[in-house]
Amino acid sequence: MGSPCYSACTIQSLNPTCPSSSSSSVIFALHKPQIHSNFIQNYTRRRIITCSSNSRRRTASVTAMNVVSSSSVEVGIQNQQELKKGIADLYDESSGIWEDIWGDHMHHGYYEPQSSVELSDHRAAQIRMIEKALSFAAISDPAKKPTSIVDVGCGIGGSSRYLAKKYGATAKGITLSPVQAERAQALADAQGLGDKVSFQVADALNQPFPDGQFDLVWSMESGEHMPNKEKFVGELARVAAPGGTIILVTWCHRDLSPSEESLTPEEKELLNKICKAFYLPAWCSTADYVKLLQSNSLQDIKAQDWSENVAPFWPAVIKSALTWKGFTSVLRSGWKTIKAALAMPLMIEGYKKGLIKFAIITCRKPE
Repeated sequence: MGSPCYSACTIQSLNPTCPSSSSSSVIFALHKPQIHSNFIQNYTRRRIITCSSNSRRRTASVTAMNVVSSSSVEVGIQNQQELKKGIADLYDESSGIWEDIWGDHMHHGYYEPQSSVELSDHRAAQIRMIEKALSFAAISDPAKKPTSIVDVGCGIGGSSRYLAKKYGATAKGITLSPVQAERAQALADAQGLGDKVSFQVADALNQPFPDGQFDLVWSMESGEHMPNKEKFVGELARVAAPGGTIILVTWCHRDLSPSEESLTPEEKELLNKICKAFYLPAWCSTADYVKLLQSNSLQDIKAQDWSENVAPFWPAVIKSALTWKGFTSVLRSGWKTIKAALAMPLMIEGYKKGLIKFAIITCRKPE
């Protein structure tokens, strides 16, 4: 694909940084009347470390904690409970709209670079994203077929149900949104999966599962909501069974170059605007995630930038929002959903500038 892949032989070169239509006129006039016409014109153009002793693990952990606290994007949400409530309310409001228009997979689609796609292609692209992630993590190997799965940040359970059916596995999904958990379970029951798949409201930073329970730990676009990336990664590692696989697909900011200490003020400002709309805490880079995985003594760490492969996604979401059905649904949903809709052009801007990266990171817990 021509995108960088971080593996055992290249990990040392990473520089860690980080963080702990008429309808269109109406929708953008709700935000800033003077920008809606400009937007319509412009949005489409515009070492794997193997720790040999407790002391080395502690050293790696301290390093990772320093990395997480070294820089941050101020988003005006200091209280984690307030952040969690904002996330839950946003998805309580918006999940029904998403399902109605896009189906039950609440994540990006995977596309071949520079491919020409129609709106009807995007649901298939979302399934392709799941399959590509599994392949990247070598889950396609029959010997690594999972039997127990946790879906961390499960949305309305699209990944959980898909994976449970694919592998004949049991799956548990967690989300902060009661509306999502209830809908996810209803869909599982309707599909005859009620004995295999279950969902509950729970915090990804304090998962209600014992150590080592799951041989596949799956997080598809939930990491960006986590205010404490160190604790998030630690929980993913904790609930993974020995030999289990962790698949983390998430939004990141770009890696810093060796000469940089932080993102530029302009980059931070753009991320701040996105954070306020989507209830996100501080962003981090792919390199930061790799460092955190290292600090948990995880093995076979691989990462790759799939930004080019998700490029058609946000323009397609905007296009669907500007249909009459999408537009009226957004207006009915509530202010949080409207705010998020208004921020979608900012995501496109971030991708185009190379600031936002769509990353997949996979690893394995030692036997």
